Amino acid sequence: MTEFGIARILHVLGVVLWIGGVAMVTTVIIPAVRRFKSPQEQVAFFELIEHRFAWQARVTTLLTGLSGFYLVHHLNAWSRFADPSYWWMHAMVAIWVLFTLMLFVLEPLVLKRWFAESARRNPTQVFKRIHRLHWVLMSLSLLTVAGAAAGSHGWLWW
Repeated sequence: MTEFGIARILHVLGVVLWIGGVAMVTTVIIPAVRRFKSPQEQVAFFELIEHRFAWQARVTTLLTGLSGFYLVHHLNAWSRFADPSYWWMHAMVAIWVLFTLMLFVLEPLVLKRWFAESARRNPTQVFKRIHRLHWVLMSLSLLTVAGAAAGSHGWLWW
């Protein structure tokens, strides 16, 4: 197997674990947490899960970014970023940058503190906001994955 093949496998596995994890948090974990009776239980359980998943998300986001960069470089596909029919490549980079900023900058420096303070004041509202944000992120991510799967198999819209 070539380096290119390994990079492609790592890229796909990274996306599956990363976006699959986002889908799990969005569609299963947050709705379950919101059904806990006590706000203290909600916050404690969510922080426990989020702490464990954050490391998976960080590793898979890095793996996806590094392998994606390698694939574009290896294919010399930089010109695709100038072609609107490859919109999904722009979307992949945008989603990656957004999650990377959230996971490595905003979450440790801002969001962790914001969550703790907001959860003390109004946990119900905090979980509604977090759930809404996760739905937006998951929807954009799935649209990007669908576009990338279609586009990489020749289905270009322009």
